[in-house]
This record gives sequence, structure tokens and C-alpha cells, in this order.
Amino acid sequence: MTNKADERIDRRAFVKQAGAAMLATGMDARSYARVLGANDRIRLGQLGCGARSHGHVRMVQLAAKQMPVETVAVCDIWSLARDRRAAQVKEAFKHNPQSYKYSEEMLARKDIDGVMIATGDFQHAKLCTEVVQAGKDCYVEKPFANVLSEAKAARDAVKASKQVVQMGSQHRSQPYQLAVRDIIRSGRIGKIVHIEQEWNVNEERWRFVEMDTGNSAQMEQDRSMEWKKWLYDRPSRLREEDTDWNRWLLGKPYQPFDPHVYLEFRLYKDYSSGIFDQWMSHGSDLVHLWTDEAYPESVVANGGIFAWNDGRQNPDTCVAAVTYPKGFLYTYKTTFGNSYRSFSRIQGRDGTIANYGGEGASLFTVSTEGGRDEFAPSDSGPVYTQIPIASPTNDHEEVVHVSGAPTPDSNGPDDDDANHLMNWLTAMQARKEPNATVDHGFSHAIVIIMAAQSYWSGKRLYWDPRREEILDHPV
Repeated sequence: MTNKADERIDRRAFVKQAGAAMLATGMDARSYARVLGANDRIRLGQLGCGARSHGHVRMVQLAAKQMPVETVAVCDIWSLARDRRAAQVKEAFKHNPQSYKYSEEMLARKDIDGVMIATGDFQHAKLCTEVVQAGKDCYVEKPFANVLSEAKAARDAVKASKQVVQMGSQHRSQPYQLAVRDIIRSGRIGKIVHIEQEWNVNEERWRFVEMDTGNSAQMEQDRSMEWKKWLYDRPSRLREEDTDWNRWLLGKPYQPFDPHVYLEFRLYKDYSSGIFDQWMSHGSDLVHLWTDEAYPESVVANGGIFAWNDGRQNPDTCVAAVTYPKGFLYTYKTTFGNSYRSFSRIQGRDGTIANYGGEGASLFTVSTEGGRDEFAPSDSGPVYTQIPIASPTNDHEEVVHVSGAPTPDSNGPDDDDANHLMNWLTAMQARKEPNATVDHGFSHAIVIIMAAQSYWSGKRLYWDPRREEILDHPV
């Protein structure tokens, strides 16, 4: 039986050994002091208080039902956005969060464990770098970056730190997407030759950032009557004196203050590539998840503005074709002028996996249709006589089911699915990598940056993985 003196000596020895172990792994004293236990309350700050941050706060609120976590601070250079998000936090967590105009003010707080970034596309990488260098863990929305030099710098900053960084690519934490990866790994449909995604909506998209009232149902009701006001010089609630325009530009070439550019940045090529940044970032990340690929060989893109001639610069319709080192083609297409049957399709030499619905849809089927025994539909393939189309019986088409997961459907989980956030929070506690790492973010950034550059240049572009450069000729 040990006495109290022995216990004190053992405890001192343990602490000393643990500290040495931390130093051996490169973790400094400040990081060691911040290691979280399973029962410690995780304190988060929200950086960027636009529409997406509404979902971030909601996810934290859902996660709080499973573990001790709360949002304690909000930060945005626009006062209205900042106040609006603080009000949501107060309602969700029953306390007033501290509000900050500038990120460095919030990051100076010693008691904040992690920061969730929901700013403009072009700001993600730079702010992620700032967060990890301040010693905070980070959840950063996709796209990780839309400028290659910034993607490299942010990735290197994360890897040089000991921080746990999660990309906002939530599908990496969803059971049906992981089940598809496992089917492909098993060899059931053979070598992959083509992956196709077509995700469509019949709307102008991204015109309603200002309409974030905090009430999703009200936002939907407002959409139908508000969009026309945009075309007739709708006055903006954003005033230059209520924000910091130069800070918002974050190194971009100066232009006079424009509230519509500020709020609708996804439509303007200096700040976002629109569809490529917002949707193909998810699409290409799924391709990487399913196939265990990390970068493309080549990318070519095309498209235009065919439905919404409202002053936007980025296309409302586009297609990109990407080749990969393992020897398959990936094609991505979106149109904002027609919403007919979004889908994804994974074609292997021995069968096909089909997905019904747009981004994140969880309804997959797997069959031998299209495999080696079906040379062409007119020869030995199926003949369809009714709709909806299903594979013939001898192709053994079956719906993919995951035990314990919700029933699959063509919508899939909500964007505010808390599973991905929970994965980050538990990774913070364990000091391990989460499901969507900075390397995954860098990989999807390569694809969308190349797609955007190809669209604007009209050239097929190539990736040099050794030098990490985009070239206009084969490597």
C-alpha cells in the first residue's frame, strides 16, 4: 500500500515524464498546457459572421448535447454581422459572447481552444495560417484556398504547428460516402475508369447573403421576393463606415468600396471562382476520398453565363474534365439554369456505383451494370421499357445501406450535420488528425485552382507534383 508521500513523488515523476514526452514531440509548454481532457469544456471562437457562421454556431449547439463545448467569442469586421451572430450565440448558449472586430484581438485570448473560419473564399488560407500561428486549433471552411501560393503557405504553417485543423469537407465524416470508398477499395466494381458528377439548381445562387435573419424558414420565404430587388439597385445594409474595406480585401488589389462585391464575393473572379470554389471543392474531395488519390494529372474547363446576366463574372454553367495518375477521368458539371436530376456515377470495369441527388446525397446503388459482360446496350446490355430506370435483375443492383446510419435518400445530411464537427472536437481532445486534414484541403485546392485557371485561360493545364506547380504543358 502506497503512502501519500509516495503518491506525491509518483505524481511529480509522471508530470516530469509527460512533459519530456511532449517536448520530444515538439509540443511547447503553451501547447502542453492546452491539452484537453475528455471532460474539459472546449471554448470556440467564430471568425467570420456571415450566413455560413450561422450553421457553425448551430453545429456547436448540437455538439454541446454530446460533449462540453460552447462558443465564447465572435469576430467580424462588419458590425451588423458581428451583432447578429452574437445574438444567436446568446440564444443558443445563454450567455453573451465577447465580440471582436479584428481577428488578432480574439486570437490573443488564452482561453480559446479552437476557431471556426467562415469568411470569404479568398480569406480562408491566410486566416487559417493566422489561427494556427496563434496556437489555436482550427475548423476552416472549404475551399481551403483559391490561390496556389496561399494554399502552400497555409498547409506549411499547419504542418509546422501542432494544431488540429479540420477542413469543412463534412462528407469525409458521413457513413455512406465512406461505404462507397470501401466498396471501391474492395475491387467489387473493378478498376475505376470514369467518375461523373452533375449537380444542378435552377436559381441564381449566392444572391442572399444579406438575408440571414437567423431564421431559415423566414430566409426561404424572403428569397422569392428579394431577388428582383437586386436587379433594381436594392440598397444594401452594409455601409463602409460599419466595416473595414481595406482589411476585407486582405491583400487583393484595391478597388473602391462596393457592398455587393463584399457580400456577393462568390460572383466575382478576384475573390472566388464561384461554382469551382463552392461545389467542385466538395466534388473533387469526394473523388479523392473514394479513390485514395491526392492530386490530378491535368484539368480543362469550359462554360459561361447563360441564365443569370446580372453583372456576375463567374460562370453560371460550367464543366471540368480532370485526369488522375491512377488512370481515370473525372468530369464535373453544374448549371444554374436547370435543376434536372443531379447525380454522381462511378464507373468501373466490372460494375457501376450510382448516386441519386446532388452534393452530399446519400442514396447509392451498386450493380454489375456496364461491366465486362455488357459490351454495348445494343448487344448484351439492358433494354429499358419503363421509368424510373432500374438495372435488370441479372445485374444485381442493390441500394447501399450502412448499419446504424440514417436511411439513405437523395438529399443526404444537412450541411449543419454535427458529426464532422464532433470528429474535430474529439481529435482536439486526443491531439490526433481529424477526418479532413490540411492535406485533403490542399488536394481539393489544386483541382479547383486549376479548373478556374483553365476556364479563364482556355488552356488545358497540368500538375507537376514534384515541384508543386501548374504548367501549360504535360509534365
